[in-house]
Amino acid sequence: MTQILQKFFRFVGEQKGKFIVSIWLIILYAIFESIRIPAIAIVLSAIVDGHMTIQTVWMSLGIMLVSIIGCILTRKEFTLRQTQGGYTMAADKRVEIGDRLKYMPMGYFSTNNLGYIISVTTNSCDTLQDAATRVIMMTLQGLLSTAMIMLAILIFDWRIALLMTLGVLAFFAINALMQKKSRKVSPIKSASDDNLVEAVLEYVQGIGVVKSYNLDKSANKRVDDAIYDNENVSMRLEKSFVPYISAQSFVLKMFGVLMILASIFFYKNGSMELVSCLLMMVASFMIYAQLDTVGGFSALLRMMDLSMDKVNSIFDTPVMDVTGKDIKPNGFDICGESVSFSYDKQKIIDDVSFLIPQGTTTAIVGPSGSGKTTLCHLMARFWDVDSGTITLGNTNVREYTLDSLLKNFSMVFQDVYLFSDTIANNIKFGKPDATMEEVIEAAKKACCHEFISKLPDGYNTIIGEGGATISGGEKQRISIARALLKDAPIIILDEATANVDPENEHQLQMAIAELTRNKTIIMIAHRLKTVQDADQILVLDNGKIMQQGTHNELIGQKGIYADFINTRKNAIGWKLKAERI
Repeated sequence: MTQILQKFFRFVGEQKGKFIVSIWLIILYAIFESIRIPAIAIVLSAIVDGHMTIQTVWMSLGIMLVSIIGCILTRKEFTLRQTQGGYTMAADKRVEIGDRLKYMPMGYFSTNNLGYIISVTTNSCDTLQDAATRVIMMTLQGLLSTAMIMLAILIFDWRIALLMTLGVLAFFAINALMQKKSRKVSPIKSASDDNLVEAVLEYVQGIGVVKSYNLDKSANKRVDDAIYDNENVSMRLEKSFVPYISAQSFVLKMFGVLMILASIFFYKNGSMELVSCLLMMVASFMIYAQLDTVGGFSALLRMMDLSMDKVNSIFDTPVMDVTGKDIKPNGFDICGESVSFSYDKQKIIDDVSFLIPQGTTTAIVGPSGSGKTTLCHLMARFWDVDSGTITLGNTNVREYTLDSLLKNFSMVFQDVYLFSDTIANNIKFGKPDATMEEVIEAAKKACCHEFISKLPDGYNTIIGEGGATISGGEKQRISIARALLKDAPIIILDEATANVDPENEHQLQMAIAELTRNKTIIMIAHRLKTVQDADQILVLDNGKIMQQGTHNELIGQKGIYADFINTRKNAIGWKLKAERI
């Protein structure tokens, strides 16, 4: 328990001050609560001696009033600080996670599924904010209040204080067993929570496939299984704690009874005065009340410990932007020398060297899985190369901060993601301080102004998460407008026109050509008219550059490029013919 409490206070960061103040307030609360014992002692003494006066009553009531008011005020203040500290700490951690994810290599998101990351930012942080406001402080409150009452009892009789101490030790012995049990079962609950989030997320994201293949019942099965598994795990977790919580409560009640019996015994043999005996009997009903509360809450400490470990696992993951500098490149030539990259022990890019001069257009073609998109990702440092170097303006991309590096790139990938926000804000993502006139101009050049204007709220129309409320071609054009608005010197286009309607494709090609003039363009493409005007073409296969040159140079050579062009031409000329019967 002590180790978890220490870890928590290291974990809370800037909110530590609020919790430290809360602890001092809890100590005051415990003091105010413990002075009820002297107030009771005054009354009992007066009754036994037969000298009960109005002055005695007022003195006792005065002490009790100070105790009650002090407890109310201190409890209010430490509860307020705990609540503020807990929720602010959880919010800060979520923001820190979001900021850190931007600087992690893309491989992290492949090895850690989205469900796990979401579970950390939701379930784990929820557990921590609740723990901060309830588990930690209620545990500390119980421990400190019990300690103060023990001191008060010690003033009256050391033997009863010793007996009370034995009760506390017995309580902690059982609590230690419960913590040991919690270490075994809490990871199962945590894994079940992650699995539930992952299953629900997968179902929602794949709902289109579910409907189109009429798989609703079978697709629901994984979600249903995850829900029922989570229910069963939660029930097993609670049931596993019940015997220990009951045992803790029984031990405390038993020692409370022993304190009463011991007080009577000491009074009978003449070693304790009647006043002290009566006081100990009254106090026995309040001594363990706070510690009994600790017993229930401490069962959750291990869950809190796991949640801290899961959040820390994200912070412990090395980020790419460690020693980079805010560099403005001297030029925009991109050069790769002996670049190799593997993912999950599989070689994706194998000893590749290339030069993309500033202001030129480079097309990257090759079979599916040849490494085209990965090579572009390495240029923008979505991943770090395993060996070799990639430079921008004669400076290794590792020497840049990611922010200063990515300022030089605008990207439009085949898989477009739009945020659940207005269309205008989605376009502004490329340039947050852009004016509305700039947004509209970019939209016009990306051939999406017309369809946006026809929407009920125009540019203020809220689109669903991922752009779910608009078509694929419309999403693509909005993403192009976003990239064009950024106006970066290097543009990476990964099949940027793949989902554009044929009637708009020509206009879009013209707009891209106009806006990318005098810029470095890297395009991944499969269409002949997209690549034939490129200044150079890199032909990849199995992670290697097999051919390199212009369209006219490569079309006359035997190899992948000529086969690629012929295949495309045959596909364009291919038609369905109806068979007459």
